[in-house]
Amino acid sequence: MFPFYYDPYFFLVLIGMAISGMASMYMKSTFSKYSEVKAANQGTAAEICRRILDMNGLSHIRLEGIRGELTDHYSAEEKTLRLSESTKNSTSVAAIGVAAHEAGHALQDKEDYIPLRLRHLLVPVTNFGQTAALPVIIFGLLIGRESGSFLISLGILLFSFALFFQLVTLPVEFNASKRAMVVLENSNLLNQQELKQAKKVLRAAALTYVAASITTFINLVRIFLVTRNRRR
Repeated sequence: MFPFYYDPYFFLVLIGMAISGMASMYMKSTFSKYSEVKAANQGTAAEICRRILDMNGLSHIRLEGIRGELTDHYSAEEKTLRLSESTKNSTSVAAIGVAAHEAGHALQDKEDYIPLRLRHLLVPVTNFGQTAALPVIIFGLLIGRESGSFLISLGILLFSFALFFQLVTLPVEFNASKRAMVVLENSNLLNQQELKQAKKVLRAAALTYVAASITTFINLVRIFLVTRNRRR
């Protein structure tokens, strides 16, 4: 019989899905709300992002568009900042906040921010761990006994890299938002009311990373409990 056919801890999966879903819904609703609020400076998110980069000695960073909604990201390897369709040409407070956040990652890269460097190093290890963890655990359960216990422990260790990656991501994202708010305020790119609104958008975005960490932890606990019961 398949090792995970009966899972008394499946409710943990549902809890994780609920947490992630609520965080995602809150992020989307907050972004949507402040997407309707146009900034007084009338500059697009791309223009303001370019200005932030240039004034911080990052003129060499390419600024490009990318398809999708909220797919904005900064690539340290390519030295390229990409803004999504919902962000790039918008003059809203929400879009400017998101663009400034990504510029915050470019500032981290410039200053060799240690958590950012660590996150980059963890990407291949995390991807391998997530891919290999479940097959290793299942094989260990099928074998049983001592060899199986070793493989199960190895699988759990591999999966735990995902949690470590999520935990490292938290300070990276929070710090990028903090840098964004400082730049926006010091450069008078947004007024005080708009700064408060942009901060709400970035806080909502940060909650999605917190939710991802909690969900990964819940999944790790579930795997541990299921395999513990199977080994008994």
